Amino acid sequence: MDIIIRKARIWGRDGLFDIGIEHGKIIEISEKIAGSADKEINADGRLVTPSFIDPHLHLDKVYTYHMAPNPDGTLYGAIYSLWQVKKKYTIEDIKKRASRVIRSALVYGTTHIRTHVDVDTIGGLTPLKALLEIKKEFKDVVDIQVVAFPQEGILRDPGSEELMWKAMELGADVVGGMPHSEWTDDDMKRHVDIIFEIAKEYGKPIDAHVDETDDPYSRSIEYFALKTFREGLSGKVTADHVCALSAYNDYHAAKVIDLLKQANVNIITNPETNIVIEGRLDTYPKRRGLTRVKELWKAGVNVSFGQDCVQDAFYPYGKADRLLTAWALALMVQMTTPEEIEAVMNMATYNAAKIFGIENNYGVDVGKNADLVIIDTDNVLDAIRLQPARLWVIRNGDIVAQSKYTHDLYL
Repeated sequence: MDIIIRKARIWGRDGLFDIGIEHGKIIEISEKIAGSADKEINADGRLVTPSFIDPHLHLDKVYTYHMAPNPDGTLYGAIYSLWQVKKKYTIEDIKKRASRVIRSALVYGTTHIRTHVDVDTIGGLTPLKALLEIKKEFKDVVDIQVVAFPQEGILRDPGSEELMWKAMELGADVVGGMPHSEWTDDDMKRHVDIIFEIAKEYGKPIDAHVDETDDPYSRSIEYFALKTFREGLSGKVTADHVCALSAYNDYHAAKVIDLLKQANVNIITNPETNIVIEGRLDTYPKRRGLTRVKELWKAGVNVSFGQDCVQDAFYPYGKADRLLTAWALALMVQMTTPEEIEAVMNMATYNAAKIFGIENNYGVDVGKNADLVIIDTDNVLDAIRLQPARLWVIRNGDIVAQSKYTHDLYL
């Protein structure tokens, strides 16, 4: 074998196991694997999970905060402040900034990233071209999906529809959208229609920012979900943020959640960014700004979460650590019971794998891809609570990162 992990505490199983890896696959899991391997890792009872997946990250914008700070902390304050920066984007600058975050994410156990990349008449296709190059350069260690994202709108930004079609020709993996950014409900619906037309033409999934607002009258999620249902794209469509759902009255929210379940729309919340961007016009009580994560999860909707931003006008913090974001989410939506803690971990792994389209080859089971992380703890609660070192990160059967935290204490 290429690698044997000894004495692993596999998430979801009782006891300790050896994990045998060969040619990028898990080929054996047993209490004791006979023989040896080219590389042996003594997990010594530490937790082994599938490597993490970040389904929502804006790699073109990372580390731009110092160039474009947000003047008022709002969503559109961030969007407008970035205009001058986007006009000056270069492929090399974007690649340099994005590479820093990808390397950081890898150290923290993330081997799959879906990145939303602005496609508009301000920055043109420069961000997309940069991230397509990054995707190729990192392909052996991180699987990157590139979303063509019309943040400035489509009808609201004449010329961006043509750029969206060109983005797919260049090799974008996913069709993005932001229908609530349009001026009217009619334009919102046309925005949704356009991205579905593009997706059907190229046979690509859809992943759109939907109702990223506190406004209870922002209802693009309803048309978006209904379109998914009627177009027969169940499971291939994802809605991000969906903050307005938390502002609806409970009866209407229940109706929308049922529609999302029936249409099998994936939901991604971005807790760190949502909590600082939303609720800016509230006094007290001040809303958290996140979508109804618990209600969606309990209804059987596939829910995951993303880092979203790392040091940009939307969010000046962030370090692309899935366990840190998991901790933030658990606090914000009050997921503290044993079942809920497990659910949060699922959102960073198996739920995200469904969105990424890799669920059939993902997990710590024989026959699955050997994409694993060994965490310096023996349980999920402490993994989320402490965010301990990811001691080994394995991608396609190769060790791609190692970490070790040491401390000296003098009493």
